[in-house]
Amino acid sequence: PEQSPAESNYSLLEMRVLAPIIAMLALPMAALAKAADPTECEVCIAVLNSVDGLIAKDKKNDLPSIEAGIDKYCNGGGLGPKEKKMCYYMEPIKRSVAQPFSLKMPKDRVCKRLKKDNDAICDVKFAVKVEAAATAEDVTKLRVKQLKTILNDRGVECEGCLEKSDFVKRVLETAHMDL
Repeated sequence: PEQSPAESNYSLLEMRVLAPIIAMLALPMAALAKAADPTECEVCIAVLNSVDGLIAKDKKNDLPSIEAGIDKYCNGGGLGPKEKKMCYYMEPIKRSVAQPFSLKMPKDRVCKRLKKDNDAICDVKFAVKVEAAATAEDVTKLRVKQLKTILNDRGVECEGCLEKSDFVKRVLETAHMDL
């Protein structure tokens, strides 16, 4: 059956009112669905926090001091492989790191801004640690990607591993190799 002009105008008006309301309700749901990964940019944030600790309080707004702090951190000894990799990424773009840093921007936001220029900055993650007392049940809760990373960090190949249970078994067999 055909709608009368009054009914079609009513439907159009109804849609114009309901559409923005539906959109406003959907935005918070979309934000909740995209929960932040706690390991995203973790090495970058840790390095920036360490650099922040090396800079005098009165020099935290000074770009050359921040760049010198980055140099001091990266050229100092005792850095792990992930920190060295982060320094490798940050060295050429010290000015880009120092500028938002000098504005007291939160470290996670600085890293996300740097990610726009170089995706690899936030891809560097610390190794997944498995406790020595970890049971098979604990290790089974990990994703296959995490299991592969653990084995790779230990320098162990898992030839013939096809199923998750194969990777779990190999991680448990090589638990003594954890540093």
